Amino acid sequence: MRRREFFMLLGGAAAWPAFAIAQQDNKKRLVGLIAAFNEKEMMPLVAAFRARMQELGWIEGQNIVFDVRATSGDYAKLDAEADSLVSASADVIVAQGTSGLVAARKSTRTIPVVFTQVADPVGQRLIDSLARPGGNATGLTNFEFAFGAKWIELLVELDPTISHVTLITNPANENTAQFVKVITAAGDNKKVVIRVASVRDAADIQEAIENCSKKPAGGLIIFPDGSLINHRELIVELAARYRLPAVYPFRIFPEVGGLLSYGPNFKAIFRQTAEYVDKILRGARPADLPVQAPTELEFVINLKTVQALGLTVSPRLQIAANELIQ
Repeated sequence: MRRREFFMLLGGAAAWPAFAIAQQDNKKRLVGLIAAFNEKEMMPLVAAFRARMQELGWIEGQNIVFDVRATSGDYAKLDAEADSLVSASADVIVAQGTSGLVAARKSTRTIPVVFTQVADPVGQRLIDSLARPGGNATGLTNFEFAFGAKWIELLVELDPTISHVTLITNPANENTAQFVKVITAAGDNKKVVIRVASVRDAADIQEAIENCSKKPAGGLIIFPDGSLINHRELIVELAARYRLPAVYPFRIFPEVGGLLSYGPNFKAIFRQTAEYVDKILRGARPADLPVQAPTELEFVINLKTVQALGLTVSPRLQIAANELIQ
């Protein structure tokens, strides 16, 4: 049964105070958020989003309502949640991830959509261009595919003995092929063999990681995908059990014991997203708002895991890291 989360926004406003917006339109605006993340993962992101909306003058109960639909990696459920928000006449839909944007596009071509964390939306033919996206959708990109080369670089620098890496992917994710291409090329440059493991559930994940461990000097790269995020504790536990160095796309992995992550700052992305929602609620057209890239990246290393694996973090990596988890 679907749970509908309503997040209350309290306090005063900064620029564009709430009463000024209310004078323009007495109707409470409905902003729906659909996400492949689960509710726990969405809570801090929604908090960052609503805090920025509050700063921009949008007060829950006075001039706006937020409806958050977290689907825990269930892509089919995303379609149903998007349809539901369209039926509810949402004023704006915030779509998290490529899967969220695809679901929103299936449901509506008229309600404005602000997407977050979508890699290569032009290459996937989800928008016309970054400068002028066209249609009813704009927002923020997530990863450039070049990040894949960075993941290989970090993994090999941390453990120079690595000779083969298994890339754990979700075959349903539209970005898989491009990331595989980049990571394979980067592996060739470092003389590291890249193997791709397409996983659909916990059993597949366990088999893929166990298979990687059967040959010495192996490592892991975890693909940026909502379903893999939902299995992050299992992935981190298996990597530790089989003593495999692993690179993750988001800091929420090293927070639960993963070795290191390199990727965008989620909270910063959702604050940027709020700024676009604000512009659209004031009359801007998504087609005219250029797609933005994340402004903040995070490099996080878990030193306990480094020690457990018998590795050493170079001074260069220590300086480069945004956070060293003790």
